[in-house]
Amino acid sequence: MLKPADKRAEFDWDEFVQDMNRDAPIQSNETEREKRKRVTELEKDHEAWFKYYFSKFYTSEPARFHIRATKRVMENPEWYEARPWSRELSKSGRTMMEVLKLTLTGKKKNVVLTSNSKDNAERLLKPYKTLLEKNNRIINDYGMQEKHGSWTDSEFVTRKGVAFRAIGAGQSPRGTRNENVRPDVLLIDDFDTDEDCRNPDTVDKKWDWLERAFYATRSISNPLLVIFCGNIIAEHCCMKKAIEIADYAEVINIRDKNGKSTWIEKNTEEMIDRALSKISYISAQGEYFNNPITKGKVFEKLHYGKMMPLSRYKFLVAYTDPSYKSGKKNDYKATTLIGKYKDEYHVIKVFCAQTTTADMLDWQYEILRYVGGKSPVYFFIEWPWIDDSLKLEIQKANKRHKITLPLQPDPRDKPDKFFRIESSLEPLNRNEKLIFNKKLKGSDHMKNMEDQFLALSPTSRAHDDGPDSVEGGVWQVNNKIASDTSQIQTMSGGRKNNKRW
Repeated sequence: MLKPADKRAEFDWDEFVQDMNRDAPIQSNETEREKRKRVTELEKDHEAWFKYYFSKFYTSEPARFHIRATKRVMENPEWYEARPWSRELSKSGRTMMEVLKLTLTGKKKNVVLTSNSKDNAERLLKPYKTLLEKNNRIINDYGMQEKHGSWTDSEFVTRKGVAFRAIGAGQSPRGTRNENVRPDVLLIDDFDTDEDCRNPDTVDKKWDWLERAFYATRSISNPLLVIFCGNIIAEHCCMKKAIEIADYAEVINIRDKNGKSTWIEKNTEEMIDRALSKISYISAQGEYFNNPITKGKVFEKLHYGKMMPLSRYKFLVAYTDPSYKSGKKNDYKATTLIGKYKDEYHVIKVFCAQTTTADMLDWQYEILRYVGGKSPVYFFIEWPWIDDSLKLEIQKANKRHKITLPLQPDPRDKPDKFFRIESSLEPLNRNEKLIFNKKLKGSDHMKNMEDQFLALSPTSRAHDDGPDSVEGGVWQVNNKIASDTSQIQTMSGGRKNNKRW
């Protein structure tokens, strides 16, 4: 639990609002008529209202999804909205601005906020309380809000009769009636916890409390606004249940499906790159992409070992999974160099990154230089990705490196990716027959590869381009061996096979 001193050390809202008052002073020389006209005009424009009264929150222009969300909430008195928005997308901040506008303009009268604990609920209610008691622009335009004798961290009622209350998950919400008004705004924020989500029974119990105790505080005849803020932190969590029943739910990640910042006005590509570079792929997927990953469902760990001298491998296969798009922030591109030694498959080189097609092709030339003729190398790329645009890129790369790249398509009609990877590679990995070069351990490319292997599961939305390239390489190694064996058998029968690779 957070002690009062700890909560204050976490963030000083009093100082924050004082700074905002200094930076955004009131218009003290206007007449009452001028003030009413100004306030009326502000209330017509949600974004203008937010920017005027909450200048230190409104540090960046809103994204389109912010504007759409506010429009839905403001235009629907009876509404249930789930906001599974990534960190750094201001889900709690925007919700607070919306609720304060609704209450200050008389549209809502009784607000109850719940979180995973009472302390956390009070922490989330703190900015509401401080802004109402200390924000000079609110006080100037809507009057003094603080009502002595009814003003605590967990519960307060404004002079205009609007009630706010914070309760923790599992607490009794009884007594939340404000005079004759039952709760007409229910806020659920930061409700799921990692520990709770490890136990499905705990999740179900908390959801039962939300339905039976928390939601049931509403009036049937009075419109209710419910806003559920959080992230999808587990495959079984309350946020996912809320998404299923909400009037509207929109999953917003730090980047969109095209790999671009969803709030470029605040979070630039460089800022996102910097933040994500300091955490693992699995952590980033859970915190910023609403994609919780349970590690080790199929591959508990990878095995590292010493590789043989390149000349000891009869041949090598360099296999590339090029992903679907050429932009830097989309699917991962992956190339692996694999050789077979006795009954082991050695992954000698690994490239796995979100990068451009040009960089991906450069990996092939790097492999050519690395092998240096010590062993034959067969270069494959997943079909049908040798298209006109890729052919043009290959021509440019050949000129750049002054080498003709012997890249050929993998013509297989591939079955489902997950089951193909699992059936082919999991037994090899379990029996320690799939060995990764120990010299690669800890490198950025290898960390991406390992994270993708550990994240693999039938239901995961994690990237799997790295494991797919390993599966493709292993398949081609086996196919080449089978082909060579067939040639030997044909020649021993008196017929010569002139097929060349």
